Amino acid sequence: MLAIVIIDVMRNFSKKLDALTHPGWLFTKENGAVRCHACAHRCLIQPGKRGICQMRVNIDGELRVPWGYVAAANVDPIEKKPFMHFLPGSNALTFGMLGCNFHCDFCQNWISSQALRDPASASSEQYIQEISPKELVRYALRSGAEIIASSYNEPLITSEWAMDIFKIAKEKGLKCVYVSNGFATHEVLHALQPFLDGYKIDLKCMSDEKYRSLGGNLQAVQDTIKLAHDLGIWVEVVTLVIPNFNDSNEELWNTSRYLSGISADIPWHVTAFYPTYKHLDSERTPADTIQRAAEIGQEAGLRYVYAGNLPGRVGSLENTYCPHCQVLLIERTGYFIRSNHITSKGTCPQCGEAIAGVWAEQ
Repeated sequence: MLAIVIIDVMRNFSKKLDALTHPGWLFTKENGAVRCHACAHRCLIQPGKRGICQMRVNIDGELRVPWGYVAAANVDPIEKKPFMHFLPGSNALTFGMLGCNFHCDFCQNWISSQALRDPASASSEQYIQEISPKELVRYALRSGAEIIASSYNEPLITSEWAMDIFKIAKEKGLKCVYVSNGFATHEVLHALQPFLDGYKIDLKCMSDEKYRSLGGNLQAVQDTIKLAHDLGIWVEVVTLVIPNFNDSNEELWNTSRYLSGISADIPWHVTAFYPTYKHLDSERTPADTIQRAAEIGQEAGLRYVYAGNLPGRVGSLENTYCPHCQVLLIERTGYFIRSNHITSKGTCPQCGEAIAGVWAEQ
């Protein structure tokens, strides 16, 4: 009886979401099916079927994609995304929809990300609010936000919606960013490039076997980091350090060496895990593990390494220092900026060193 109720709930939920769709364009047609190019799964979706994300659906030979709603919209400090080198101290209107192309058992936003994949996430239906791109941008402007961020769920699978918002946002002088798992394609990155100013990418580990257990693959994420950087999009990378998953010295060295091989200027955030969703049998990440990870990143040549989720417990790893003269440039506690001495041109006031990032006059 319970199984029948669950099936009925999920069927009604999917109908509601399918009504909030719009014709997509990140696809090609293949013999009546559609090949989706929004993420690296490149799903071949037959009529009446869904992609792995469950949100992109083939209805009568047409790819329909999420459009016209948000499941969350909040104004947050840009440091919360986290971005440390992107208009520090600015506010970002962060919006999200539902769904994801991964199924990480440690997801901190699983109620929104696992919609239509996990029946326990069906409660996310109550958060749906219909809205237009113009209304969302007006909300951002009224809120005093300087940035619009697509986050909470995986933004790649709702890229057509995001681009409709970003086009209007850019006309109003707002910056636009993604907070993403980075499982992208070259098609979607090239489409986003005219609108996307910043891209925060999760690099979850350096093991393809572990990546496949989460629903992706390592190479696709590595390719995304490099291509986004090559396209001139400002990139910051986050690794959630999870005990007995990716906290070995070997993993951390491989991650930091890979990033420094692309650019030593890519900020690397090592953040602390806390038990959540289905990953409840692991301990919280100790502060000394985060400090060890940061030291490895610095030794690997990364100029900007930050520790997250442990405000006040990781010493100087919340701050930004000049890589040339080591003077303190930005002092932070959590998401709060205590002082910012970087010039509006993005340079160190003491030695004139150019500090990589997106600053007020750029």
